[in-house]
Amino acid sequence: MAEPITHTVNVITAEQTITLHVAEGENLRRALLAAGLTPYGTLSRRANCGGRGLCATCGVWVEANVPAPQHWHDRIGAAFGYPRLSCQITVRAPLTVRLVPNKIMWGKPEKARRYRPKPAE
Repeated sequence: MAEPITHTVNVITAEQTITLHVAEGENLRRALLAAGLTPYGTLSRRANCGGRGLCATCGVWVEANVPAPQHWHDRIGAAFGYPRLSCQITVRAPLTVRLVPNKIMWGKPEKARRYRPKPAE
């Protein structure tokens, strides 16, 4: 039987960088929570949509290997430079993500982080 494919996910927190080994196809939000890391802010830890892509409170900054947004909510947020929804990211490659520090709900947009699709070749 073949070994399951895993990817390295480096998670940057305020204190340290933690390396996770995440199975191909796993949901990033679930992988973070399973590792004892939270993508949520102080208020949304208890009040959130449970990973359905509705509340936008599980945002993280993707620092390397930024996947194209697939969910409508994530596409809109990414276009304006908001953190990406961890509940809408499927791990299919190595990633580096940064948990958003001091966020109460969503986190603030950063224009330099707007997602721009690469032109087709």
